[in-house]
Amino acid sequence: MFDNIREDWQTYERDWARQGLWVMLVYRFGRWRYGIENRVLRWPFSFLYKLLKVLSQIMTGIDLPCEVRLGRRFLIEHFGGIIISGDAVFGDDCVVRNGVTVGLRHRGVRGAPRIGDRVDIGAGAKVLGPIRIGNDVAIGANAVVIQDVPDGCLAVGVPARIISRGEATSTRASAGAEISSGTDARSDAGATTS
Repeated sequence: MFDNIREDWQTYERDWARQGLWVMLVYRFGRWRYGIENRVLRWPFSFLYKLLKVLSQIMTGIDLPCEVRLGRRFLIEHFGGIIISGDAVFGDDCVVRNGVTVGLRHRGVRGAPRIGDRVDIGAGAKVLGPIRIGNDVAIGANAVVIQDVPDGCLAVGVPARIISRGEATSTRASAGAEISSGTDARSDAGATTS
């Protein structure tokens, strides 16, 4: 537990004011208490964990149950409105922001997302159902992801459209060429109304 807390301390830039760090400390304590095999001895720690978890939720607006399987260096970039299912799995070096939900898609269907390494989840994004998010994926702000996302892709929109990094680069380059040549949608619209 203490090695993880030391690494969290580094991840959150040694800043006690970062509310994500508070949540991670409660999470680590909750995971640690499961190591106490005797239920009678574990009970006071479980009670304390539940109390700390509720206080953490009230103060930060972040619901991160200790049943979630987190990789190393999990970063909660901004606080508030973050809900993560206890069934979710995250790889190493993942980032989540405010308003993110990672959880079940339907009440009657079990299964939460399995998220790979180095995944960046934008503000307000929803990642739902028994899906797999690959490594090195970026999920755009407010995207609703309900399908698997392969390694190295972007997921944007509602419902999320999957874009390969190569496609995103070529789209951005062609959009830049249109703007520099004056043929973007705004100049076309201005030409037809004049």
